[in-house]
Amino acid sequence: MTFSRNISRLPDFHCLEVQRRHEVLLEKSAVESEHIAALSGDGGLKVENANHMIENVIGVYSLPIGIATNFIVNGQEVLIPMVIEESSVVAGASLAAKLARSGGGFQAKSTPPEMIGQIQVLDLDDVDRAQSALLANKQIVIDSAMDVDPVITELGGGVRDLEVRVVHESPIGPFLIAHLIYDTRDAMGANAVNTATEFVAPVIEEITGGRVHLRILSNLADRRLAGASVTIPLDELGFANYDAKQVRDGIIEAWAFASVDPYRAATHNKGIMNGVDAVVIATGNDWRAIEAGAHAYTSRSGSYTSLSKWTVDKNGSLCGEIEMPMAIGIVGGATRVHPSARANLELLGVRSSSQLAEIIVCVGLAQNLAALRALATEGIQRGHMGLHARQLAIAAGAEGSNVDLIARKMVSENDIRLDRASELLQ
Repeated sequence: MTFSRNISRLPDFHCLEVQRRHEVLLEKSAVESEHIAALSGDGGLKVENANHMIENVIGVYSLPIGIATNFIVNGQEVLIPMVIEESSVVAGASLAAKLARSGGGFQAKSTPPEMIGQIQVLDLDDVDRAQSALLANKQIVIDSAMDVDPVITELGGGVRDLEVRVVHESPIGPFLIAHLIYDTRDAMGANAVNTATEFVAPVIEEITGGRVHLRILSNLADRRLAGASVTIPLDELGFANYDAKQVRDGIIEAWAFASVDPYRAATHNKGIMNGVDAVVIATGNDWRAIEAGAHAYTSRSGSYTSLSKWTVDKNGSLCGEIEMPMAIGIVGGATRVHPSARANLELLGVRSSSQLAEIIVCVGLAQNLAALRALATEGIQRGHMGLHARQLAIAAGAEGSNVDLIARKMVSENDIRLDRASELLQ
């Protein structure tokens, strides 16, 4: 989908009333009125539909949907829906995307959507011989699973390869691990991969003479990666009393901390996942799988470290990059059952899972930039607590104009607490 020029550049969007924001989205994007209704709650997930999604349903639970503005991804203007309860995340991502515009926005790429199905083979007399036999006959295994999902096969997906490794030492002794590599196309693919592993199990048992035990996909989807990069010209980084070079170097120094210390890296990466998860949830995808894959991937060297990297190029610009597993889909599951998820996919304008994956990692990198910029300069609390003050005012019972009035008063006093909000309201 092609959007009009500067669609994502919406100055003062945050100042508008919700109804006017709806009107702007209808004017600027290809989203239609029924999608707006779904996003505003009028046409969202109903309990009747929810009852068919999980067990023991008693109702539905709502979270805010915000729009991250200013994003350019691979030369394409895009408005990004984010579902999150934490204040400052949407604003931070939008600010970072605005800084990136003068450098051409974000560049992103992804690998083919290949997932891994794991098959554990036990009770083998000779694991090395069994490995050799399985590799020698791997085409038989591959062929046995090719028609598991005819739709994916028709779209060009299906089993791509079989990898086999030996575990010589474990608490239960030696065993084999076979990896069935499955191209899931535009689906996340968990069901297709799990079904495929079930199909090949008896074939593997016959070839190896062993007993297949676990048959399940892996959420360490390190064959299904998405990466993004961004270049921020130096003159975009200065603000208030902070020199541009000071901001740039402060961001790199903050990243360096996360690159070598797992305690800092955990919080650093949580900030990245603030942006990533918000888009994953908005599109009806499995944010737990994305979290698991991300943290496992950044530990692949044996030490937990940063998902991102920040450097300086020859022109003195700030350069950021990120790479992580991104097992997401745009067909099947909640992406098609949940009305708000469908509306958000339309708003994004994506037509492939790879395109969605590339957008998501760009949001993660933008969120990381915003957090590091704040940490390296005025501190993370200034912007965050201003928004938090509004939440406390509402929690204290404030309504209408009193919400902003009480929030501003608490910020000016640097005394942002629920009991203070209650005092001001009274």
